[in-house]
Amino acid sequence: MAQGRFKLAAAPPRGKKSQKQSRGGGCRGPRKGGRIIAPKKTQVVQQQKLKKNLEVAIRNKIEHDVTMKASSNMPKKLNIVKAPQKKCKVNK
Repeated sequence: MAQGRFKLAAAPPRGKKSQKQSRGGGCRGPRKGGRIIAPKKTQVVQQQKLKKNLEVAIRNKIEHDVTMKASSNMPKKLNIVKAPQKKCKVNK
């Protein structure tokens, strides 16, 4: 069995500890949500942006058409009710 005190050379260097704490320390754990990895090619980025804009435009057009048909067939005026937006509370 080893006897005596530990050698001073075995201690970790002190400069590394301060750098690790400044980055966050890693005590937060994994983050929630999906991971989005950006593509390296700019052409792929442009295609994704165009696809997203087309999806939004198509969805808006369908919603508009449905509301127009519903309002024309109803004897009563159609009121569209939107859900209230949630407010995020910050704990202090």
